[in-house]
Amino acid sequence: MRPLLCCLVLPALLGPCLACPSPCSCSTKKNGRLLAECAYKDLQEVPKGLSSNVTILTLSANRIGWLGQGSFAEVPEVQSLWLGYNQIGVVEPGAFALLVHLKNLDLSHNKIADFPWQDLRNLSGLQILKMNNNRLAGLSRDAFRSLKDLRSLWLNDNELTTLAEGTFDNLPSLSQLQIFNNPFNCSCKVFWLKKWTERTSVSITKGGSTLCVAPARLKGRAVTDIPDHHCVVPSVQLTYLSNLDNTVMYDGLTLTLHCSVAGSPPPEIRWKIQTSGRRIEINGPNVARDGNVKQSQEHFLVFKNGTMAIPNFSKEDEGTYTCLAVNDVGTRDVSVNVALAGSENPAEDLLRDDPHAGHLGGRSCYKGDEMDPSGAGEKLVIVYHMPRESKSGARGALPQVHVGTLLLALGIVLCW
Repeated sequence: MRPLLCCLVLPALLGPCLACPSPCSCSTKKNGRLLAECAYKDLQEVPKGLSSNVTILTLSANRIGWLGQGSFAEVPEVQSLWLGYNQIGVVEPGAFALLVHLKNLDLSHNKIADFPWQDLRNLSGLQILKMNNNRLAGLSRDAFRSLKDLRSLWLNDNELTTLAEGTFDNLPSLSQLQIFNNPFNCSCKVFWLKKWTERTSVSITKGGSTLCVAPARLKGRAVTDIPDHHCVVPSVQLTYLSNLDNTVMYDGLTLTLHCSVAGSPPPEIRWKIQTSGRRIEINGPNVARDGNVKQSQEHFLVFKNGTMAIPNFSKEDEGTYTCLAVNDVGTRDVSVNVALAGSENPAEDLLRDDPHAGHLGGRSCYKGDEMDPSGAGEKLVIVYHMPRESKSGARGALPQVHVGTLLLALGIVLCW
């Protein structure tokens, strides 16, 4: 009777701990962790019937081709998950999201082209992530943002042609990175990687094998050898253009701003306009060679040479005008705050209001790589002269606006 009782009680006590699918072998390690060994079993999917307190799950070297949202629902306590050398090509969102205790994840030597990077947000304790020898062609910039404990990251032997700047930021524990044997296009989009490798303490394994495949002039050179002169951060200069002094305007004032940029590759010019009533962004010229306006902001005419013209400039157009120079290395911008004021004696009135004001005199605002944007931009005050006769003229008479003085209020002079 006693041996029979033992046979009944012992499985009841140990059964939940040692529940194990038939293809696998399960055991308890000396440290108390439960190991489920399912490698080399010719499995085509994650086996069912695993114990809920499995902490080490080995599924390497099988024929698993798909991971679904519930593939690991039975093992929420797993800390080490080995899935290398399978045929995984599809990973559904949510497949790993609930494995909050995961410390080691090996997905190497599979066929993964798309991965649900959002699944990593809950895996803050992850220390080792192996995704080498897959078909990854791109990474989300924020893919690893939550992995504060990540020490080792393997991305080598994929199809990565570029990496977004900041990909390896916010990884304070990272000590080993493998990114070799990827077909990097060494345009200036990866120039940041060169600069990052120069200052980081992370060990980049086989750094000499992190080679450029394109462009042709850099093929075979290490990413860390991209010449500095090929990639120069933009500089930008904003000037106010006017030949309106002492001119009678019958069609209103046209404000003209010119944005000059430099850098390598040549920067694109974009404009941002912030007035009291609206915010407008214009990405590139909207005036074609034939003079037709291609976009809907007909009031703001942007030309290919970097010039913006605002015909019939009025009080409603007052605000901040910002020119941005954008290339693969970075972005620089410069702003000017434009205000419009009317007066019968513009020079005297403005100087009385702002004793520091002076003539514009061809002033410009410049932003280069060495300047720190910490101010509000230049303040350009356009003062126009409304002749008395136009005020007292007959109803319906065409008003004459005489641009008498263009002054720069120097109280706030700092370029962005």
